[in-house]
Amino acid sequence: MEFRIEKDSIGEKNVDKEVYYGVQSLRAYENFRISGLQVNENFIRDLALVKKACAIANLESNELDEKRGKAIIKACDEVCEGKLINQFITDPIQGGAGTSMNMNINEIIANRANEILGYEKGKNFPVHPNDHVNMGQSTNDVIPTAASITVYKLLDKCIKEVARLEKALLKKGIEFNSIIKMGRTEMQDAVPISLGSEFKAFARAIGRDSKRLNITKKNLEEVNLGGTAIGTGITANKSYIQNVAPTLSKLLGYNIYQSENLVDATQNLDKFSEISSQLKVCAINISKLSGDLILMSSGPRTGFGEIRLPAKQNGSSIMPGKVNPVMPELMKQISYQVIGNDVTITLAVQSGQLELNAFFPIIIFNLYQSINILTNGIKTFIDNCIDGIEVNKERCKELVEKSIGIVTALAPVLGYEKSAEIAKKALKTGRYIKEIIKEECEFSENEINNILNVKNMGKIVI
Repeated sequence: MEFRIEKDSIGEKNVDKEVYYGVQSLRAYENFRISGLQVNENFIRDLALVKKACAIANLESNELDEKRGKAIIKACDEVCEGKLINQFITDPIQGGAGTSMNMNINEIIANRANEILGYEKGKNFPVHPNDHVNMGQSTNDVIPTAASITVYKLLDKCIKEVARLEKALLKKGIEFNSIIKMGRTEMQDAVPISLGSEFKAFARAIGRDSKRLNITKKNLEEVNLGGTAIGTGITANKSYIQNVAPTLSKLLGYNIYQSENLVDATQNLDKFSEISSQLKVCAINISKLSGDLILMSSGPRTGFGEIRLPAKQNGSSIMPGKVNPVMPELMKQISYQVIGNDVTITLAVQSGQLELNAFFPIIIFNLYQSINILTNGIKTFIDNCIDGIEVNKERCKELVEKSIGIVTALAPVLGYEKSAEIAKKALKTGRYIKEIIKEECEFSENEINNILNVKNMGKIVI
């Protein structure tokens, strides 16, 4: 994005008349050319909504006159509708606890409000970015409040996808309930298990993630709006402080309330760390089940080959017919990113000093990314992988019958030592467990079949 800049007689930089941001925004643009990315658009809209609530509360407390107040509110509404978003020019990674983001939107709203009142933007006309748009506010309360709203909304979408993943896995668990396959521990044959039981276990883990995220989301309803710089409410009217959070809650349509300790809510950002931690746990669970799907689908002929994942694209530019497990691989990569983001958020949250955490921009930058990529990843994972998983019944049966692990069922009958002896002989000779039992044990055919009934082995007996 290019901006035309002029210099006045004292060398101060003036912004092109075609834009709505001002010199403070431009300084931030020049100082923080870091990621090349724009601030999250949802956050910009939510920040404008916070500014609108502040303007209404200032109007009602008679701190802001009606003429300026209505113009500011109208300008805020336009930003909330998606207008002037391209005027938000600051990089999401910046110093100053988010001051540049706050100044950017103050200047946009002030210029647009002056224009609404019939004045030329870019001049010192009735609406001032700091004196009026930022009245009774500080970066330190409006930026965390807007971020809480954005995270709340984004998290709501994420939770819906997590819940949908749980249902998709449970559906497969029911579908595969009668399929007996070989269970494995430490990548070695263990005992038979129902494929359905494995998928139901996947679903249960994801269900816990859904519950944890829902509980954590509630903490975002508590905000420090009205605390201004350090939570003491300095420069803000008492009536405004009491009314601004309820006003914002009405605009949002869901509960937002002011923290009973605004100093604490300004100093400490642990609610964002907690959310990141829960996202990390969810990512860990998804990465684990993705790895299991990769193993179970490995092959197609020289691996486990117990399930078939939907074939979505060519797996190689050189090997014809090769198909890779791209969706589980995608989810593992997303999980790595979420885990890495959580490390950054953890360090940033614990690095706050005294009355403020200056590292808020990097916290929300990483948190927004974690929520977005996890939400989008889960959606495509369900639609392009989980829903289309098929079972290879013949392969599951073959591996169970050839397995040494089924000898475990003999232990209660023959004892551990004799069962181990039979297992070693089967492994050494390559013969089936059933054949050796017939030779060495005085069991009838029916007794052997009953002892080695893999369906009974695969049932959960607890």
